[in-house]
Amino acid sequence: MNDPIYLDHNATTPLLPEVVEVMLPYLQDHYGNPSSGHVYGRRAKAAVEEARAQVAAMIGAAPEEILFTSGGTEANNLAIRGVTASSSGRNRIWSRVIEHPATTRPIEWLAQHGFRAQKLGVDEVGQVRLDQAHFDDHTQLVTVMHANNETGVLQPIAELSQQAHRVGALMHSDAAQSLGKVPVQVDALGVDLLSIAGHKLYAPKGVGALYVRRGTPLSPLLLGANHEGGLRPGTENVASIVGLGAACRQLASTLEAEGARTRGLRDLLFQRLQQSIPALALNGHPEQRLPNTLNIRFPGVRGDQILAAAPEVAASTGSACHDGDHQASAVITAMGISSTEALGSVRLSLGRGTTSDQVERAAVALTRAYRSVTSEVGASR
Repeated sequence: MNDPIYLDHNATTPLLPEVVEVMLPYLQDHYGNPSSGHVYGRRAKAAVEEARAQVAAMIGAAPEEILFTSGGTEANNLAIRGVTASSSGRNRIWSRVIEHPATTRPIEWLAQHGFRAQKLGVDEVGQVRLDQAHFDDHTQLVTVMHANNETGVLQPIAELSQQAHRVGALMHSDAAQSLGKVPVQVDALGVDLLSIAGHKLYAPKGVGALYVRRGTPLSPLLLGANHEGGLRPGTENVASIVGLGAACRQLASTLEAEGARTRGLRDLLFQRLQQSIPALALNGHPEQRLPNTLNIRFPGVRGDQILAAAPEVAASTGSACHDGDHQASAVITAMGISSTEALGSVRLSLGRGTTSDQVERAAVALTRAYRSVTSEVGASR
């Protein structure tokens, strides 16, 4: 049996061939510790610093503003808990109602340790409600992800940064989903901290980075030696760091063209599905979202039923199932969509390897699945 069509690139991406190629020598031959002073260590150290410069170049940062981590989750934790560890006298942190657990869980921890956590709502297309951004002199940090992982909706980070800085607060954004899909420039966004996850942009799992603007106070979460400027101790994961750098270099060089190509395929997929299922609805902003992301609601059925009936397609839903009880995605219901309707949602996220033929076949498979499920639902009534 052939593998299904992979439309789950927002969950993880395959390694680019160029990434594998540059990593191999550091898995086989260049095994030195970057902290060692001999030639083996110097080779590894030089590779790490080259990758640091490649990551920095992609986001318009200076190399010394990049810290390597084990992934986006650690980067978020280091940003959120590392900033709030400083004794600034401020005790308020703002986020959004539909943040990723890698953001919400650290904030929940802070709320148990004296911080006041406040959340911004979203409108009917999933963008943050700027009119609710009542930041004040008690605010230490504002953290909002650049693009939602389920809907792909882009957030007004630059505007939030301006409002945060106006009261002396810092701005952090999780850019795990957006980097490599749309332009991400730290100065244009105005952020003080930015999180990166390697496996979302065709680099390995288990590696990421945190951008920290010069002068931003940050305390380490882990205690150990003086790696990464003393902010992230532990011997560097050289091969994966090299892979992350190579991925950033490759994606930056093709960002505009690949974005246009993927957007065209995404819109073709939506068009084909709407032709067969007129009541199909889009979750999120029609324009201001990632070019690869299509989150849709199938009427009268659950998304998991559609995917189970379409084994030819590998995709995901944002809903959760606990002991047979299906719960709608909080991301979708936060936009004012009822739980019943939200349960029909499916996220289809395309990638660099997605072809027009795959899109056409996926549309046929999902349409067939919808008709099959609705037929079964009708027969059971």
